[in-house]
Amino acid sequence: MQISENIFYVGVNDHNIDLFEGQYIVPNGMAYNSYVIMDEKIAIMDSVDKNFTDEWLNNIKTVIKDKTPDYLVVQHMEPDHSANIVNFLNEYPNAVVVSSDKAFKMMSNFFGTDYSERRIVVSEGSTLELGKHTLSFVAAPMVHWPEVIMTYDNVDKVLFSADGFGKFGALDVEEEDWACEARRYYFGIVGKYGVQVQNVLKKAADLDIQTICPLHGPVLKENLGYYLDLYNTWSSYGVETEGVAIAYTSVYGHTKEAVELLAKKLEEKGCPKVAVTDLAREDMAEAVEDAFRYGKIVLATTTYNGFIFPFMKEFINHLTERGYKNKTIGMIENGSWAPMAAKTMLSMFEGCKNIKYTDTTVTIHSALSEENKKQIEMLAAELTK
Repeated sequence: MQISENIFYVGVNDHNIDLFEGQYIVPNGMAYNSYVIMDEKIAIMDSVDKNFTDEWLNNIKTVIKDKTPDYLVVQHMEPDHSANIVNFLNEYPNAVVVSSDKAFKMMSNFFGTDYSERRIVVSEGSTLELGKHTLSFVAAPMVHWPEVIMTYDNVDKVLFSADGFGKFGALDVEEEDWACEARRYYFGIVGKYGVQVQNVLKKAADLDIQTICPLHGPVLKENLGYYLDLYNTWSSYGVETEGVAIAYTSVYGHTKEAVELLAKKLEEKGCPKVAVTDLAREDMAEAVEDAFRYGKIVLATTTYNGFIFPFMKEFINHLTERGYKNKTIGMIENGSWAPMAAKTMLSMFEGCKNIKYTDTTVTIHSALSEENKKQIEMLAAELTK
């Protein structure tokens, strides 16, 4: 794939992976992106996962032919991008590694060497002259590792954005909506670091960016304002879509019945979107995505061992670990003799900022009662007013 006159894609597609980072379901596989900048000096932008060494090196040779790379720019040290540093440097013994100081310390951890004899340490504002192209480096700590740098090419106006603007999915599958899998990727992997993403977006605002080349997902060339606006909303914990997300667990079906009734009432009252997730059966990452996407969420679960049902506990932990804030939360609890779920869930959000709670909390004693139905009507009215 040719990105510009002098920039080429040399990444790979992984269709053998079932769980990205050991937890995220990736039915359409994963892309590990790498790029070549051809100039008087040749720079390779990042490597790929360890299972694709030969394919990646062959992709590079296809582009550079009989020439030799001068630099390997390492923007991020996660093994899906850094695993082939050693193989590359063995293949090209005169090449120099360009990366941040923290990245070289990580190389020592991973590979037993920090390449002190063949490296260039860069930081915020550093530049690297390739000839016609000049690369400028942008520090992006904790987006989403501390060593991360992004790279801007001043000629073709390309931002090499590391894991930023990435998404799940290989690049050789049928084209899918970018936002859906980019959102799930962002909130699952980067979501905790909204402040750091905001800092990088402020730096990006000063650059004339015409193309974004991430380490996962497609190269972005058109309508860049759309992608930047989404990242701004996500990283500021704003509301992307008007509606209500409902996440629930149900042991014998009574809590599920309450959720289904609430969803119906919300729709009857004109709620533009109701997203319902059974936490025990559906992708947890999708539920997390919806919890951040919408401004209002309802949590429905049972008291279990004096606490709450395990899948709900896990779900709330995912939210609080990612700095959940700026949302409205409603609750439905079920308990046959000592309902504790609402109180427990409330305590789990104690450290979260700018959380509002509905006045109505639905408390079910085993099965849905007529009083519960009235409470659900009231809850729906609150959420749609």
